[in-house]
Amino acid sequence: MATTRKLYRSTADRKLAGVCGGLAQYFDIDVTLIRVLFVALAVFGGSGVVLYLAMWIIVPNEP
Repeated sequence: MATTRKLYRSTADRKLAGVCGGLAQYFDIDVTLIRVLFVALAVFGGSGVVLYLAMWIIVPNEP
């Protein structure tokens, strides 16, 4: 039986709210890549800030 993955905000790998750490764990990629992506989105258009804040509110903390 396949286990289902859930997206959580990381409690161990966090700088601000754990959103990037949680995404990195979920997709099994390096957290630095996710952080660079959010910064690039924030600089080029501002959508990174809005997306990060929305995920901060919506995605639950890691149990």
